[in-house]
Amino acid sequence: MVSFESDYIAGAHPEVLKKLTETNFEALPGYGTDKYCESAKKKIIDTIGLDGLQVEFLAGGTQTNAVVISTMLADYEAVIAATTGHISVHEAGAVEYTGNKVISLPGKDGKLAAETVKKYMEMLAGDDSREHMPIPGMVYVSHPTEYGTLYSKAELEALSGVCREYGLKLFLDGARLGYGLKSRETDVTIQDIAKLTDVFYIGGTKVGALCGEAVVFTKNNRPPHFMNSVKKRGALLAKGRLLGVQFDALFTDGLYFRISEHALDMAERLVKMLEAQGVKFFMHSPTNQQFAVLPDAQLASLKEKIAFTFWERYDETHSVVRFATGWSTTEQDIEELAKALKETKVLSDL
Repeated sequence: MVSFESDYIAGAHPEVLKKLTETNFEALPGYGTDKYCESAKKKIIDTIGLDGLQVEFLAGGTQTNAVVISTMLADYEAVIAATTGHISVHEAGAVEYTGNKVISLPGKDGKLAAETVKKYMEMLAGDDSREHMPIPGMVYVSHPTEYGTLYSKAELEALSGVCREYGLKLFLDGARLGYGLKSRETDVTIQDIAKLTDVFYIGGTKVGALCGEAVVFTKNNRPPHFMNSVKKRGALLAKGRLLGVQFDALFTDGLYFRISEHALDMAERLVKMLEAQGVKFFMHSPTNQQFAVLPDAQLASLKEKIAFTFWERYDETHSVVRFATGWSTTEQDIEELAKALKETKVLSDL
């Protein structure tokens, strides 16, 4: 079955898998202390090209969010996120399980505005009961967002400014960072992100790796005894080479960005095909995630032919569904989706 269910439905990109196979019989030290982890860290730092960067590898996005937030905040501190943010909705309470409350604030198109954070901090400062409330210590955003939307440089600068004003750390979830950086509509570079945030991560799982995320602490601010903290949280991978080898491959000859460009090319073809079939979009997304509004009466039959993700209700008779492209998406996949949409099409009053 053709799948647009997510951007990690396939295994590793062939160049990543080749590197894993080539290094498979090498005897290497564990826990991320091997030469490939060191090489990958250097390549990432060189790609960003700024001072004060420290890189660490973790296995997955939820694990990364929980570890970064819990190690950078005190136990009484909370993290602010958009109501639609990944840590607010799709991580089963992982951040709060580690001891830090998520304060969910309303966003627009998946994004959290600087003014919203500022108003909340002003409200908190004027509340005589604030000592009985979670104290914000961090703002969390994702780029791209859950809806495939992007922050502009001005929006990130405004958020960073509010964070500096109130002593908050700014954490950017980059699970799909490659698709944001290579979008035709972005004005944000990886250097901008490094300058404006306190920590961010470069997602590998959703951009060509079997698994893995590269956490970048941007101001020589990696928490002390970080490995101890990672192990205490059950997140230290004994065969850390698995992450190092993959990121070493991803950051050789621009592979990470080539993978991202391919997925975006396929997303553009996908959009044109959906538009040609008269499909309505839930919102504009300049990245690899596209959100279409389809009649409920079509979904069951379409699912027999194509894998996709239900996202949310649109109205009484329609749903928002997500089609995601990735490194393995082909033009033939899009043609198969087009054929399936035509075969299952029902009348819509949208």
